Amino acid sequence: MNRSPLQDISVLSLEHAIAAPLCTRQLAELGARVIKIERRDQGDFARHYDDRVKGQSSHFIWTNRSKQSLTLDIKHPRADSVLQRLLARTDVLVQNLAPGAADKLGLSHAALADRLPGIIVCNISGYGATGPYRRRKAYDLLLQAETGFLSVTGSSQEGVKSGISIADIAAGTQAHAAILAALLQRHRTGKGSEINISMLEAMVEWMGFPLYYAYEGAEAPPRSGADHASIYPYGAFHSSDDKVIMIGLQNEREWQAFCEQVLEQASLVQDPRFADNAARSRNREHLRELIQSLFSLLSSQQIKDKLDTAQIAYADVNDMAAVWQHPQLLALDRFVSTQTPAGEIRGFKPPGNNSDFEPTLGPVPALGEHTRAILSELDFSAAEIESLYAEEVV
Repeated sequence: MNRSPLQDISVLSLEHAIAAPLCTRQLAELGARVIKIERRDQGDFARHYDDRVKGQSSHFIWTNRSKQSLTLDIKHPRADSVLQRLLARTDVLVQNLAPGAADKLGLSHAALADRLPGIIVCNISGYGATGPYRRRKAYDLLLQAETGFLSVTGSSQEGVKSGISIADIAAGTQAHAAILAALLQRHRTGKGSEINISMLEAMVEWMGFPLYYAYEGAEAPPRSGADHASIYPYGAFHSSDDKVIMIGLQNEREWQAFCEQVLEQASLVQDPRFADNAARSRNREHLRELIQSLFSLLSSQQIKDKLDTAQIAYADVNDMAAVWQHPQLLALDRFVSTQTPAGEIRGFKPPGNNSDFEPTLGPVPALGEHTRAILSELDFSAAEIESLYAEEVV
Protein backbone atom coordinates (compact mmCIF):
# COMPACT_ATOMS: atom_id res chain seq x y z
CA MET A 1 0.00 0.00 0.00
CA ASN A 2 1.16 3.55 -0.77
CA ARG A 3 1.28 6.59 1.47
CA SER A 4 -2.01 8.11 2.51
CA PRO A 5 -2.99 11.03 0.23
CA LEU A 6 -2.97 13.64 3.02
CA GLN A 7 0.00 12.25 4.91
CA ASP A 8 1.97 15.53 4.75
CA ILE A 9 -1.02 17.77 5.54
CA SER A 10 -1.44 19.38 8.96
CA VAL A 11 -4.90 20.43 10.11
CA LEU A 12 -5.57 22.66 13.08
CA SER A 13 -9.16 22.65 14.27
CA LEU A 14 -11.00 24.85 16.74
CA GLU A 15 -14.04 22.64 16.73
CA HIS A 16 -16.95 21.39 18.76
CA ALA A 17 -20.22 19.49 18.33
CA ILE A 18 -20.54 17.53 15.06
CA ALA A 19 -20.06 19.45 11.79
CA ALA A 20 -16.38 20.44 12.07
CA PRO A 21 -15.30 17.31 13.98
CA LEU A 22 -16.90 15.07 11.34
CA CYS A 23 -15.09 17.01 8.62
CA THR A 24 -11.69 16.75 10.30
CA ARG A 25 -12.15 13.08 11.21
CA GLN A 26 -12.53 12.35 7.52
CA LEU A 27 -9.37 14.34 6.78
CA ALA A 28 -7.54 12.38 9.48
CA GLU A 29 -8.65 9.11 7.93
CA LEU A 30 -7.02 10.25 4.69
CA GLY A 31 -3.74 10.63 6.56
CA ALA A 32 -3.79 14.27 7.68
CA ARG A 33 -2.46 15.13 11.09
CA VAL A 34 -5.37 16.75 12.91
CA ILE A 35 -4.68 18.75 16.07
CA LYS A 36 -7.94 19.43 17.88
CA ILE A 37 -7.91 22.43 20.22
CA GLU A 38 -10.22 21.89 23.21
CA ARG A 39 -11.29 23.88 26.24
CA ARG A 40 -9.07 23.29 29.26
CA ASP A 41 -11.71 22.12 31.69
CA GLN A 42 -14.44 20.28 29.78
CA GLY A 43 -13.08 20.02 26.28
CA ASP A 44 -15.40 19.73 23.31
CA PHE A 45 -18.89 19.83 24.83
CA ALA A 46 -19.83 16.88 22.62
CA ARG A 47 -17.72 14.78 25.02
CA HIS A 48 -20.64 15.12 27.44
CA TYR A 49 -23.72 14.63 25.25
CA ASP A 50 -24.25 11.11 26.62
CA ASP A 51 -22.31 8.22 28.18
CA ARG A 52 -23.32 5.27 26.03
CA VAL A 53 -19.89 4.00 24.89
CA LYS A 54 -18.15 2.67 27.99
CA GLY A 55 -19.12 5.87 29.80
CA GLN A 56 -18.15 8.07 26.83
CA SER A 57 -20.24 10.12 24.44
CA SER A 58 -21.49 8.32 21.35
CA HIS A 59 -21.33 11.59 19.40
CA PHE A 60 -17.71 12.25 20.39
CA ILE A 61 -16.53 8.71 19.71
CA TRP A 62 -18.14 8.84 16.27
CA THR A 63 -16.50 12.08 15.12
CA ASN A 64 -13.07 12.19 16.78
CA ARG A 65 -11.10 9.10 15.88
CA SER A 66 -7.49 9.54 14.69
CA LYS A 67 -6.95 13.06 16.12
CA GLN A 68 -4.64 14.65 18.66
CA SER A 69 -6.11 16.69 21.51
CA LEU A 70 -4.45 19.88 22.76
CA THR A 71 -6.09 21.91 25.52
CA LEU A 72 -5.84 25.69 25.25
CA ASP A 73 -7.68 28.66 26.72
CA ILE A 74 -7.77 30.64 23.48
CA LYS A 75 -8.83 33.81 25.35
CA HIS A 76 -5.78 33.78 27.61
CA PRO A 77 -3.15 36.43 26.71
CA ARG A 78 -0.45 33.76 26.40
CA ALA A 79 -2.52 31.54 24.12
CA ASP A 80 -1.51 33.54 21.07
CA SER A 81 2.09 32.37 21.33
CA VAL A 82 0.89 28.79 21.12
CA LEU A 83 -1.55 29.51 18.29
CA GLN A 84 1.01 31.34 16.19
CA ARG A 85 3.53 28.50 16.39
CA LEU A 86 0.81 26.02 15.50
CA LEU A 87 -0.38 28.12 12.56
CA ALA A 88 3.14 28.37 11.15
CA ARG A 89 3.00 24.58 10.64
CA THR A 90 -0.64 24.40 9.55
CA ASP A 91 -1.96 23.70 6.06
CA VAL A 92 -5.67 23.82 6.92
CA LEU A 93 -7.42 25.70 9.72
CA VAL A 94 -10.98 24.52 10.43
CA GLN A 95 -13.24 26.34 12.87
CA ASN A 96 -16.88 26.33 13.89
CA LEU A 97 -16.68 28.76 16.80
CA ALA A 98 -19.47 31.18 17.62
CA PRO A 99 -20.16 33.77 14.90
CA GLY A 100 -17.37 36.35 14.78
CA ALA A 101 -15.16 34.60 17.35
CA ALA A 102 -12.45 33.54 14.89
CA ASP A 103 -12.19 37.07 13.49
CA LYS A 104 -11.72 38.51 16.97
CA LEU A 105 -8.90 36.02 17.55
CA GLY A 106 -7.17 37.08 14.32
CA LEU A 107 -7.87 33.71 12.72
CA SER A 108 -9.64 34.90 9.58
CA HIS A 109 -8.06 34.14 6.24
CA ALA A 110 -7.64 37.86 5.65
CA ALA A 111 -5.63 38.21 8.85
CA LEU A 112 -3.43 35.20 8.15
CA ALA A 113 -2.88 35.18 4.38
CA ASP A 114 -0.09 37.79 4.15
CA ARG A 115 2.29 35.85 6.37
CA LEU A 116 0.85 32.39 5.65
CA PRO A 117 -0.01 32.57 1.94
CA GLY A 118 -0.55 28.84 1.61
CA ILE A 119 -3.00 28.45 4.47
CA ILE A 120 -6.54 27.21 3.80
CA VAL A 121 -9.13 28.47 6.28
CA CYS A 122 -12.48 26.67 6.46
CA ASN A 123 -15.21 28.40 8.44
CA ILE A 124 -18.28 26.33 9.31
CA SER A 125 -21.23 28.30 10.63
CA GLY A 126 -24.96 28.04 11.07
CA TYR A 127 -26.17 30.74 8.72
CA GLY A 128 -23.08 32.19 7.02
CA ALA A 129 -20.81 35.18 7.58
CA THR A 130 -23.17 37.89 6.33
CA GLY A 131 -26.89 38.56 6.19
CA PRO A 132 -29.57 39.11 8.83
CA TYR A 133 -29.25 35.62 10.35
CA ARG A 134 -25.45 35.60 10.66
CA ARG A 135 -25.42 35.90 14.47
CA ARG A 136 -28.21 33.44 15.17
CA LYS A 137 -27.36 30.37 17.19
CA ALA A 138 -27.73 27.33 14.98
CA TYR A 139 -28.40 23.81 16.23
CA ASP A 140 -29.19 20.86 14.03
CA LEU A 141 -32.92 20.61 14.75
CA LEU A 142 -33.34 24.34 14.21
CA LEU A 143 -31.73 24.09 10.77
CA GLN A 144 -33.95 21.12 9.92
CA ALA A 145 -36.88 23.41 10.60
CA GLU A 146 -35.45 26.49 8.89
CA THR A 147 -34.62 24.69 5.64
CA GLY A 148 -38.03 23.08 5.24
CA PHE A 149 -36.99 19.55 6.16
CA LEU A 150 -39.68 19.26 8.83
CA SER A 151 -42.31 20.32 6.31
CA VAL A 152 -41.68 17.24 4.15
CA THR A 153 -40.77 14.65 6.80
CA GLY A 154 -43.21 12.84 9.06
CA SER A 155 -46.91 12.09 8.75
CA SER A 156 -49.73 14.18 7.35
CA GLN A 157 -50.57 15.18 10.92
CA GLU A 158 -47.12 16.08 12.21
CA GLY A 159 -43.62 16.96 11.02
CA VAL A 160 -40.84 14.77 12.37
CA LYS A 161 -37.16 15.56 12.72
CA SER A 162 -34.45 13.30 11.41
CA GLY A 163 -33.17 10.83 13.99
CA ILE A 164 -29.59 11.86 13.18
CA SER A 165 -27.88 15.25 12.94
CA ILE A 166 -28.33 15.69 9.22
CA ALA A 167 -27.67 19.45 9.09
CA ASP A 168 -24.34 18.93 10.87
CA ILE A 169 -23.53 15.95 8.66
CA ALA A 170 -24.39 17.89 5.51
CA ALA A 171 -22.14 20.79 6.54
CA GLY A 172 -19.29 18.51 7.63
CA THR A 173 -19.26 16.47 4.43
CA GLN A 174 -19.50 19.59 2.25
CA ALA A 175 -16.59 21.12 4.17
CA HIS A 176 -14.54 17.96 3.75
CA ALA A 177 -15.04 18.01 -0.03
CA ALA A 178 -14.35 21.74 -0.23
CA ILE A 179 -11.07 21.36 1.67
CA LEU A 180 -9.90 18.60 -0.66
CA ALA A 181 -10.70 20.86 -3.63
CA ALA A 182 -8.81 23.75 -1.99
CA LEU A 183 -5.76 21.52 -1.48
CA LEU A 184 -5.82 20.58 -5.16
CA GLN A 185 -6.13 24.27 -6.07
CA ARG A 186 -3.19 25.14 -3.82
CA HIS A 187 -1.12 22.41 -5.48
CA ARG A 188 -1.67 24.19 -8.81
CA THR A 189 -1.37 27.80 -7.68
CA GLY A 190 0.68 27.69 -4.49
CA LYS A 191 -1.92 29.85 -2.78
CA GLY A 192 -4.30 29.07 0.03
CA SER A 193 -7.92 30.16 0.16
CA GLU A 194 -10.93 30.75 2.36
CA ILE A 195 -13.91 28.38 2.50
CA ASN A 196 -17.22 29.34 4.07
CA ILE A 197 -19.73 26.55 4.70
CA SER A 198 -23.03 27.12 6.49
CA MET A 199 -25.40 24.49 7.77
CA LEU A 200 -28.18 26.46 6.08
CA GLU A 201 -26.59 26.22 2.62
CA ALA A 202 -25.57 22.59 3.09
CA MET A 203 -29.10 21.57 4.07
CA VAL A 204 -30.65 23.54 1.21
CA GLU A 205 -28.42 21.50 -1.15
CA TRP A 206 -29.80 18.31 0.39
CA MET A 207 -33.33 19.64 0.02
CA GLY A 208 -32.98 19.90 -3.76
CA PHE A 209 -35.73 17.44 -4.68
CA PRO A 210 -38.56 18.98 -2.61
CA LEU A 211 -37.46 22.51 -3.50
CA TYR A 212 -37.57 21.86 -7.23
CA TYR A 213 -40.75 19.79 -6.86
CA ALA A 214 -42.32 22.95 -5.42
CA TYR A 215 -40.75 25.21 -8.08
CA GLU A 216 -42.38 28.60 -8.67
CA GLY A 217 -45.04 28.10 -6.03
CA ALA A 218 -46.12 24.58 -7.00
CA GLU A 219 -47.51 22.36 -4.25
CA ALA A 220 -44.74 20.89 -2.09
CA PRO A 221 -44.37 17.12 -1.67
CA PRO A 222 -46.63 15.98 1.18
CA ARG A 223 -45.37 14.41 4.37
CA SER A 224 -45.87 10.72 3.70
CA GLY A 225 -44.45 8.86 6.67
CA ALA A 226 -42.18 6.03 5.58
CA ASP A 227 -43.48 6.17 2.00
CA HIS A 228 -41.86 8.10 -0.80
CA ALA A 229 -43.64 11.39 -1.40
CA SER A 230 -43.86 11.09 -5.19
CA ILE A 231 -43.03 7.48 -6.20
CA TYR A 232 -45.37 4.56 -5.47
CA PRO A 233 -45.35 1.80 -4.42
CA TYR A 234 -42.26 2.83 -2.49
CA GLY A 235 -42.65 2.36 1.25
CA ALA A 236 -43.50 0.13 4.19
CA PHE A 237 -45.76 -2.93 4.26
CA HIS A 238 -46.51 -5.47 6.99
CA SER A 239 -46.24 -9.24 6.79
CA SER A 240 -48.36 -11.85 8.57
CA ASP A 241 -45.58 -12.38 11.13
CA ASP A 242 -45.55 -8.68 12.11
CA LYS A 243 -42.40 -7.75 10.21
CA VAL A 244 -42.08 -4.52 8.23
CA ILE A 245 -40.67 -4.69 4.73
CA MET A 246 -39.79 -1.68 2.62
CA ILE A 247 -40.28 -2.12 -1.10
CA GLY A 248 -39.38 0.23 -3.92
CA LEU A 249 -40.42 0.31 -7.57
CA GLN A 250 -38.70 2.74 -9.92
CA ASN A 251 -40.05 2.07 -13.40
CA GLU A 252 -42.80 0.48 -15.50
CA ARG A 253 -40.89 -2.76 -16.10
CA GLU A 254 -40.73 -3.31 -12.36
CA TRP A 255 -44.40 -2.43 -11.97
CA GLN A 256 -45.36 -5.06 -14.51
CA ALA A 257 -43.19 -7.70 -12.84
CA PHE A 258 -44.63 -6.74 -9.45
CA CYS A 259 -48.22 -7.16 -10.69
CA GLU A 260 -47.60 -10.43 -12.49
CA GLN A 261 -45.21 -12.21 -10.12
CA VAL A 262 -45.75 -10.71 -6.66
CA LEU A 263 -49.41 -9.66 -6.59
CA GLU A 264 -50.34 -12.28 -9.23
CA GLN A 265 -52.83 -9.79 -10.66
CA ALA A 266 -51.60 -9.08 -14.18
CA SER A 267 -54.73 -7.07 -14.98
CA LEU A 268 -53.47 -4.26 -12.75
CA VAL A 269 -50.90 -3.41 -15.40
CA GLN A 270 -53.73 -2.15 -17.62
CA ASP A 271 -55.71 -0.51 -14.84
CA PRO A 272 -55.90 3.25 -15.67
CA ARG A 273 -55.67 4.10 -11.97
CA PHE A 274 -52.13 2.72 -11.99
CA ALA A 275 -51.13 3.50 -15.58
CA ASP A 276 -47.91 5.29 -14.60
CA ASN A 277 -46.12 6.46 -11.49
CA ALA A 278 -48.07 9.72 -11.26
CA ALA A 279 -51.35 7.80 -11.36
CA ARG A 280 -50.15 5.25 -8.83
CA SER A 281 -49.01 8.03 -6.51
CA ARG A 282 -52.39 9.79 -6.78
CA ASN A 283 -54.20 6.54 -6.03
CA ARG A 284 -51.75 5.24 -3.46
CA GLU A 285 -54.35 4.62 -0.75
CA HIS A 286 -56.25 2.11 -2.86
CA LEU A 287 -53.04 0.56 -4.14
CA ARG A 288 -51.70 0.25 -0.61
CA GLU A 289 -54.83 -1.69 0.38
CA LEU A 290 -54.40 -4.06 -2.58
CA ILE A 291 -50.77 -4.77 -1.71
CA GLN A 292 -51.32 -5.03 2.02
CA SER A 293 -54.26 -7.43 1.59
CA LEU A 294 -51.85 -9.91 -0.01
CA PHE A 295 -48.85 -9.25 2.23
CA SER A 296 -50.96 -9.76 5.37
CA LEU A 297 -51.45 -13.38 4.26
CA LEU A 298 -47.73 -14.06 3.76
CA SER A 299 -44.77 -14.34 6.10
CA SER A 300 -41.89 -11.93 5.64
CA GLN A 301 -39.78 -14.68 4.08
CA GLN A 302 -42.54 -15.60 1.63
CA ILE A 303 -42.83 -11.95 0.60
CA LYS A 304 -39.06 -11.68 0.15
CA ASP A 305 -38.99 -14.83 -1.97
CA LYS A 306 -41.64 -13.39 -4.29
CA LEU A 307 -39.83 -10.06 -4.48
CA ASP A 308 -36.54 -11.80 -5.25
CA THR A 309 -38.15 -13.78 -8.04
CA ALA A 310 -39.58 -10.61 -9.57
CA GLN A 311 -36.32 -8.70 -8.97
CA ILE A 312 -38.08 -6.04 -6.93
CA ALA A 313 -35.97 -4.02 -4.47
CA TYR A 314 -36.77 -4.41 -0.78
CA ALA A 315 -35.19 -3.97 2.63
CA ASP A 316 -35.73 -5.00 6.21
CA VAL A 317 -36.50 -2.25 8.71
CA ASN A 318 -33.58 -2.91 11.05
CA ASP A 319 -32.99 -1.60 14.53
CA MET A 320 -29.50 -0.66 15.77
CA ALA A 321 -28.81 -4.14 17.15
CA ALA A 322 -29.52 -5.65 13.73
CA VAL A 323 -27.20 -3.21 11.98
CA TRP A 324 -24.37 -4.11 14.35
CA GLN A 325 -24.86 -7.72 13.20
CA HIS A 326 -25.69 -6.96 9.56
CA PRO A 327 -24.57 -9.90 7.41
CA GLN A 328 -23.53 -7.69 4.52
CA LEU A 329 -21.39 -5.45 6.73
CA LEU A 330 -19.78 -8.57 8.15
CA ALA A 331 -19.15 -9.94 4.65
CA LEU A 332 -17.58 -6.62 3.60
CA ASP A 333 -15.33 -6.67 6.68
CA ARG A 334 -16.50 -3.21 7.75
CA PHE A 335 -15.84 -3.55 11.47
CA VAL A 336 -12.65 -2.40 13.14
CA SER A 337 -11.37 -2.07 16.70
CA THR A 338 -10.71 1.44 17.97
CA GLN A 339 -8.90 2.47 21.11
CA THR A 340 -10.59 5.04 23.35
CA PRO A 341 -9.69 6.49 26.76
CA ALA A 342 -12.04 3.93 28.33
CA GLY A 343 -10.73 0.96 26.38
CA GLU A 344 -11.15 -0.76 23.04
CA ILE A 345 -14.45 -0.53 21.21
CA ARG A 346 -15.88 -1.87 17.99
CA GLY A 347 -16.33 0.63 15.18
CA PHE A 348 -16.64 0.97 11.43
CA LYS A 349 -14.16 1.56 8.67
CA PRO A 350 -14.77 4.71 6.60
CA PRO A 351 -16.88 3.99 3.51
CA GLY A 352 -14.37 5.16 0.88
CA ASN A 353 -12.51 1.99 -0.13
CA ASN A 354 -9.39 2.84 -2.13
CA SER A 355 -7.25 0.09 -3.66
CA ASP A 356 -4.07 2.16 -3.32
CA PHE A 357 -4.03 3.03 0.40
CA GLU A 358 -5.54 2.05 3.71
CA PRO A 359 -7.39 4.61 5.83
CA THR A 360 -5.60 6.05 8.85
CA LEU A 361 -7.49 4.74 11.86
CA GLY A 362 -6.09 5.96 15.15
CA PRO A 363 -7.44 6.16 18.70
CA VAL A 364 -10.02 8.57 20.07
CA PRO A 365 -7.95 11.02 22.17
CA ALA A 366 -8.38 11.77 25.83
CA LEU A 367 -8.84 15.44 26.68
CA GLY A 368 -5.46 17.16 26.36
CA GLU A 369 -3.69 13.86 25.78
CA HIS A 370 -1.18 15.33 23.33
CA THR A 371 -0.71 18.81 24.81
CA ARG A 372 2.79 18.32 26.27
CA ALA A 373 4.10 16.48 23.23
CA ILE A 374 2.81 19.12 20.81
CA LEU A 375 4.21 21.99 22.89
CA SER A 376 7.60 20.30 22.97
CA GLU A 377 7.41 19.86 19.20
CA LEU A 378 6.70 23.61 18.93
CA ASP A 379 10.03 24.26 20.71
CA PHE A 380 8.59 25.38 24.03
CA SER A 381 11.10 24.57 26.78
CA ALA A 382 10.19 22.33 29.69
CA ALA A 383 10.04 25.38 31.95
CA GLU A 384 7.79 27.24 29.50
CA ILE A 385 5.47 24.27 29.27
CA GLU A 386 5.18 24.06 33.03
CA SER A 387 4.41 27.77 33.25
CA LEU A 388 1.69 27.40 30.60
CA TYR A 389 0.10 24.71 32.77
CA ALA A 390 0.60 26.74 35.95
CA GLU A 391 -1.05 29.82 34.46
CA GLU A 392 -3.91 27.67 33.11
CA VAL A 393 -3.18 28.52 29.49
CA VAL A 394 -3.21 24.83 28.54
